[in-house]
Amino acid sequence: MNLGNLLKIAWKALLRNKTRAMLTMLGIIIGIASVITMVSLGQSSTKSINDQISSMGTNMILVMRNYQRYGGVNMGSGSVQSLTESDVTAIMRQARNISMATPVVNANGQLVNGSNNWPGSIQGGNTDILAIRKYEIASGTTFTDEDLRAAAKVCVIGKTVQDNLFPDGSNPVGQTIRFEQIPIKIIGTLVSRGQNNVGQDMDDIVIMPYTTVQKRILAITYIHMIMASAKSEAVAMAATDEITQILRVQHKIKPGQDDDFQVRTQQQMLDMMNSITGFLTILLAAIASISLIVGGIGIMNIMYVTVTERTKEIGLRMSIGARNRDIMMQFLCESTILSLIGGVIGIVLGLLLSWISSTFLLHWPFIVSEMAIGISFLVCAATGIFFGWYPARKAAALDPINALRYE
Repeated sequence: MNLGNLLKIAWKALLRNKTRAMLTMLGIIIGIASVITMVSLGQSSTKSINDQISSMGTNMILVMRNYQRYGGVNMGSGSVQSLTESDVTAIMRQARNISMATPVVNANGQLVNGSNNWPGSIQGGNTDILAIRKYEIASGTTFTDEDLRAAAKVCVIGKTVQDNLFPDGSNPVGQTIRFEQIPIKIIGTLVSRGQNNVGQDMDDIVIMPYTTVQKRILAITYIHMIMASAKSEAVAMAATDEITQILRVQHKIKPGQDDDFQVRTQQQMLDMMNSITGFLTILLAAIASISLIVGGIGIMNIMYVTVTERTKEIGLRMSIGARNRDIMMQFLCESTILSLIGGVIGIVLGLLLSWISSTFLLHWPFIVSEMAIGISFLVCAATGIFFGWYPARKAAALDPINALRYE
C-alpha cells in the first residue's frame, strides 16, 4: 500500500473521532507551546539585557570593594573601606586606557518637599558621573568642580523623584528639598531612562557631589565604588588590567595576596547575565518538555484503545491481502498525524503567547527562534512514531482469524 493511501485511511479514521483526537493532541499542543514560549522569552530577555547594558556602554568599568573573609567565611563588603579618592587620582594619572573616572558614594533615605516625601537613593560622584552613566540633563545644569571642592548641597534629580516630590508639575529647578534633615538645592533634572533589565527604575535617583555625600550625609572618608570609562570597548580589558595593577600598588598588596577590590567590565557582566539567562532558558524548556512526554503517553493510550476498537477492521484488511507492514504503517501514520497536527497548533499558540508576553506584558523585544520551531516539529514527528510504534506493532501482530471473530 502506497503512502498516499495510508495517509488517506489514517485521516478518515481520525475524523471519525474528532473530539477524542483533539483531546489526545492537547498534551502535545501544551508541551510544544510551552517550549516555544520559554525559549522565545529566554532569548527576548537576553536581548533586552544586552541592549540595556550596551546602552550604558560596554566600555564602563566598575571597581568595587572586595568581600571580607574570616576563617574562610564570606562576611560581605559592608564594612570594607579599601577604596579612597587617592585611588581615583592614581587611576586617572597612570591608566593610559581610561578616559574618565569618578568616585561613587551611595546613601538611602527619605526625600521631603513640603507635604510630599519619597524614599530616595542618592549617588554621589564627580563631574564625570553623568557622562560615564550616560545620563543627560533635561533642564537646568549639573554641579561643577567648585561644588565638589565646597561640598555644596546641590543635586540633579531623576523623573521619578521629580514626579513624586512635585506632583503638581511645577518646575523643581531652583527649589530646595530635604534629605533626612539636610536641605539640598535642585539645580537640574535628568532625561528619563525608564526601567533597566531587572526592573530597577533608572529615574529614581538623586545625583550630587560625592564630597557632599561623604562629609555632610554619611560622615565617612572612604568611597563605596569607582566608576571608570575605557577609551573604547577594544581596550576595556587592557584598562581593567591597568586598574588592577595600579590599585595593588596603591593598597600595598604583596604578590600572592588576594586583592581587596574587584574590577568588573560591562562585557563581563553581560557574559555573566547571558550565561544565567541561557541556563534558565534551558531549564524552563526542559521542564516544559515534560508535558510532551505526557502528550506522547496520551497518544499511546489512545492508539491502544483504537487498536482494540478496530480489531475486526484489522482482521478484515488482513484477510483481503493487507500485510503486517501495511497494518503497522497505518497506525503509525495515525499517531504521527495526531502528533504533527498538535505540534503545528502548539507552535502557533507558543508564538502567539510569547509575542503577547514579550510585547505587551514584559516590554521585551519579540524574538522568533527558528531552531526551536524546527526542533519542535521534529520532536512531534518523533513522539508520534515512538509512542505509536508499540500499539501499531500490536495491531500488526494480530491473528486475522481471531481478529475477525473478535466481539
